[in-house]
Formats: sequence, structure tokens, C-alpha cells
Amino acid sequence: MTPADLSRTVLHAVRRAVDEDALRAPVPARVRVERTRPGGSGDYACAVALQLAGPAALPALEVARILRERVAAEPGVGRVEITGPGFLSFTLDAPAASDRAVLAAVREQGLAYGHGDALRDEIHQFHHAPEVRAAVTAQTVRRLLTAQGARVRTTCEQAPDPDWVRLGVTVDAHGTPPVPLTGIRPVPAGATAGELLERLGPDAARWGLLRAAGHDRAALGPELLVQGEANPLFRVRYAHARARALTRGAAALGFTAEAAAQGEGAAAPATHGESPAPYGEVHTEPAPSGAQAANADPAPYGEIGSGPAPYDAAARPLLDLIADHPGVLLAGARHRAPDRVARQLEAVAHAFFDFHDSCPPLPAGDEKPSAAHRARLALAEAAGTVLAGGLSLLGIRAPDHL
Repeated sequence: MTPADLSRTVLHAVRRAVDEDALRAPVPARVRVERTRPGGSGDYACAVALQLAGPAALPALEVARILRERVAAEPGVGRVEITGPGFLSFTLDAPAASDRAVLAAVREQGLAYGHGDALRDEIHQFHHAPEVRAAVTAQTVRRLLTAQGARVRTTCEQAPDPDWVRLGVTVDAHGTPPVPLTGIRPVPAGATAGELLERLGPDAARWGLLRAAGHDRAALGPELLVQGEANPLFRVRYAHARARALTRGAAALGFTAEAAAQGEGAAAPATHGESPAPYGEVHTEPAPSGAQAANADPAPYGEIGSGPAPYDAAARPLLDLIADHPGVLLAGARHRAPDRVARQLEAVAHAFFDFHDSCPPLPAGDEKPSAAHRARLALAEAAGTVLAGGLSLLGIRAPDHL
């Protein structure tokens, strides 16, 4: 169960309690679930009982008890506790099952992983100054909101700069709106779109304009073009390119990613000349025979047949970041903060390289591809998908070769 799944499960429990007349309160539009802070209980926590206590005219602890019994029986939820004044704390089922669900979601949704309909009932109209940073920010906020189901319209105070098109920016209209609209006014870039394109190119320019929070000055110097780990944009794009290279390398060695994330058997080996499985696809083969199974490598990383065994410690930060990605995209949309998405991608890239160096997804030397390599490759490909999808929302290319 992913954090987004858990949020929907809790919301469904609220609706059931209201429908059954166990709770008399308006059903909220959404329920926020957060990771438990250090020292807390369980994997995730939720304050919905405190939110509903007033409208329901009940103590928060009583509301929490009503919801606990309806959530505890849901698949994927191991334990539900009530802590403090009425917080619900959730412990999910064995990490391996939860991890497989996250990787399965990434495989199924591909670049749209993290998109949703949480804001489907919202309509936004943004108005921005005729300045490049405001234009790029407004257009990116529009992408984030649209990815969450909202409808968005943008307007500019004056006719748009023709160079904006080269930065991927379009506006619906320009001029003074008949009624005041929500303004997008970050600290100006101090340069025109043409100047930035000439110095940095579209990808580095967009990253520089979006990486800093709107109230901070954007860093738009030559460091954005440095091809080294000191440049966050390079690290993010190189992590994606490296993930794609791992897929190509595995195909050349005759194997593909482990499909156990969807509860299936081992992935079918790719034949030479066959295209490697693109992000979002799954290849499977029949389960091995008894003799084959007896000689097979033990299934690591929580694969089928390994029971509740957790992933290696080196994989944990990367798995957690991938699981948190939908929540980061939703928060970036709600707060009109593309910088949150950029920082998330930096964190994923950092965790990817730590994982890659500690748990190589490809065999070395005379080593044969094993179940461990297939599982590691699946995680590496999921990271690549998250990086590509996030860069796409920021309007930045994710090259397969770098």
C-alpha cells in the first residue's frame, strides 16, 4: 500500500462511517497522511479524527475509535493505533509487500506515476507579469495542477515574449483581466528569455528558474552547465541516463527487471536484438520447475518466495522517496511550488547513486544474472521513471544518453 492508497483508504473509512450514521460530519475532500516523525508510532499518521471532532460533536478519541475499526480490516494495513489526543497511527503490512506495491504502481503508470485526480474539482486562473521567471513558473504550476486533475488558465499582463515559446511557455490570453486573478510573481530573473537561452539553453534555464523557491533569487550562472556531480541538474539527468543504461546492459546480458513487484514470477530473459522493456512494461515467464527452483538463488529484496524479508538497507531511502513521490507532486501543485519537485528529484538521484554503488544491478566479471540483480534492476528502473516523469513536469528533457 502506497501513501496515496492509505490516504484514499482513510477517506473511504470516513465515508463509510458517515453513510452508516456512526459519524455525523461532512466528509472532507481529502485526507492528509504523513510519515511518522522520529519517536512516533507506526509508519504513517493522520489527524483526521481531530479535524472531524468539532463538526461531529464528539471527542477526537471517539472519532478515532470509529475510524480505526473501519481502517484496520483493509488489505495492506497491519495495525492501527490511536495516539495522543486522537491521532491515527498506521503500521503497514510487511515492507516487502508494500515495496512491491510501490514498484508495481510505477511500472503500471510509467511517467504518469504520481498524477491523480485529487484536485479534479478545482479551477484556477493565474495572472503573471511579462517576465521570464514568472512566465515559466506559471506554466509549470499549470502542469502540476493539471496532473492532479485541476483545470487551469493563465494570462499575462502584456503580449508574451516570442522567446518564451522556445522555453515551452504558452499563455491563454494577455492584457488586464476584467476581474483580479491569482498572481504569480516570483523574484524576477534579471534577464530576458533570449539572454538565458543563449547562455544556458532551454533545459538549464528552466531548471535555474524553477529550482529556487519563488521568494528567493534564481541562480542562473554558468554552474548550471557543469557536467559534474556538483551540478544538481546534471546529477538528476545523469541518474536517469544511468538507469536507462542499466536496462540496456541487462538486455545485452539476457535478463530484464524482476516482475515480482506485481506478484508475478521472475522476469523473462530478453533475447539478443530484442528491445529492453520500456518503463511501465512487465515481462514474465512461467514459474521455474522444481529442479530449477532447487538450484535457483535465494530470493532477496522481498521477492516472491522470500516472505516478509525487507529490502537491503541501502535500498530503503530510494524506496521511501519513490513511495513519497505522489505526495510531493500533489504538495507542489497545491502550494504552487515547482521547487519542491526539483528538490525531490535531487533527493531521488542522490539515493539512486548510493543504492547503485552499494547494490550493483548488473553482474560483474563471471558473475551470472541472479534474482538479486533482477530485483535491483526493477528498483533502478523505477527511479529512472520517477526522474523522467518529474523532469517532464518541469518541462526539462530527460536524455537516455548523457
